[in-house]
Amino acid sequence: MPQPSFATHEVFNQSPPFEDVDLFTADRPLAEAVAANGGASAERELSEFGRNWGSAAMAARGRIANENTPKLRTFDSRGNRRDEVEFHPAYHELMMHSARAGVHNSTWDAQGRPAGGASEVVRAAKFYMAAQVETGHLCPITMTRAAVAALAVQPDLLAKTMPVIGTRAYDPSFAPWPTKRGMTLGMGMTEKQGGTDVRSNMTRADRDGDSYRITGHKWFMSAPMCDAFLVLAQAEEGLTCFFMPRFAPDGSINAVQFQRLKDKLGNRSNASSEVEFAGAYAQRVGDEGKGIRTIIQMVQLTRQDCAIASAGLMRSGLAHALHHARHRSVFQKHLADQPLMQAVLSDMALHVEASVALVMRLCRAFDRAPHDPNEAAYMRLLTPAIKYWVCKSAPGFLYEAMECLGGNGYVEEGILARHYRESPVNAIWEGSGNVMCLDVLRALSREAEAAAAVLQGLAGETQGLPGASETVAFVAKAFRRPDGERVARLAVEKLALLAAAAALNQVSPKLAELFAATRLAGNHASMYGAVDLASDDIRGLLERALP
Repeated sequence: MPQPSFATHEVFNQSPPFEDVDLFTADRPLAEAVAANGGASAERELSEFGRNWGSAAMAARGRIANENTPKLRTFDSRGNRRDEVEFHPAYHELMMHSARAGVHNSTWDAQGRPAGGASEVVRAAKFYMAAQVETGHLCPITMTRAAVAALAVQPDLLAKTMPVIGTRAYDPSFAPWPTKRGMTLGMGMTEKQGGTDVRSNMTRADRDGDSYRITGHKWFMSAPMCDAFLVLAQAEEGLTCFFMPRFAPDGSINAVQFQRLKDKLGNRSNASSEVEFAGAYAQRVGDEGKGIRTIIQMVQLTRQDCAIASAGLMRSGLAHALHHARHRSVFQKHLADQPLMQAVLSDMALHVEASVALVMRLCRAFDRAPHDPNEAAYMRLLTPAIKYWVCKSAPGFLYEAMECLGGNGYVEEGILARHYRESPVNAIWEGSGNVMCLDVLRALSREAEAAAAVLQGLAGETQGLPGASETVAFVAKAFRRPDGERVARLAVEKLALLAAAAALNQVSPKLAELFAATRLAGNHASMYGAVDLASDDIRGLLERALP
């Protein structure tokens, strides 16, 4: 007697996994933005990175690292204090691949000086691609890279640490940093009572010979598994920056006592903590009372990475949505051939085109700032503006990408739900939207002449684009208003849009005109796809987005 079959259906009309792709060569907007900003010679290196990070194996590591979140091991089995954070092997593998590619240090030479050339642009392209796969592990990667800028004000300390920071080895062992093959650095600024207002910090630093003892707390200590941290504490002469290693010079575990790990909306693979310092050993970085000036060198670079990562998340959302639409049929036609879906996807593609062009243009400014005052002014004025616009764009964009996949986009098995939960952190971390706007106003007030030159440069680079001259006039007028803070969000967004149009104009004048027509000449609708693009423009944008 034949056995009955219990199969109720066969699976069809589902898109295959978007994996085993070259994240660089499959991304024409990225490749062209890198080339336009000085990184053309790195094409082979970036393609190799793109193939590795676009593999199914890397996608699996990203998923597993987020499903198996970090664990805090406060004590060992005998009751000794350890304060150690334990990770799944997939997390360590992600860290190893990023370190091997120099994502944490390739913008510095062996002495901790800017590497020059197009090192910022090339490294940003890698960061952008890695963010499309797994963003949480990039927190210690970006802070390690950025910490070098702060350590530069303390040359003796930089000279000791740079040989370990400068390797491309990832060493997850829980051991004193001088004994390791490579090291990572974290940061602690925020306290319960202060938040953004770090001048209200109460953690104190008491001299202990040539070093200090730190007593107090941090409400957010990023990446507590790191080998050392840059922290702010009040010394005799005011708020000061300190280098706090996980182990004291005698080899004992430093008095850095983690209270708990934060239970976060996203960023699940990465640990964030609450911590108390019970007389923890630390070394001063920079002069006493100059802590904000010292650590802001680090913050400028982490803000840059917030924008790069958010642009990468949006790129991934677009790629997954377009890939799905090309394989999914509805009403006897592929989704990608439905006019309304084409309008949505092409509008999203235009946003990503502008975002990647803008962040790569910003990275070019970081490359050239040490030798070019105009580029340095661009970097100082536009870093907060670009972080504001790109990072705050990401959650809404990724929601739209999820919707393109329907219910498949909403479930946790897919990557878009993780991207969506991940996306708000970059707008919050390293200064929320209001803080970014205030920083733009501060840059304008402190360097009015240099800021005016930057705006004039953007005016020249966007000359003839729809709505550009009106946007320039609006931004200039808004920032001169006595109540400029009240309209700062609108003015900063307009400034970022203008800069995006200018950056895109260096990559594709035709696309810059489309972007300006839909974003500068009129108010862009709150929903993607509510624009009127020609059929050829739609087709061209989608072909560029994903071959």
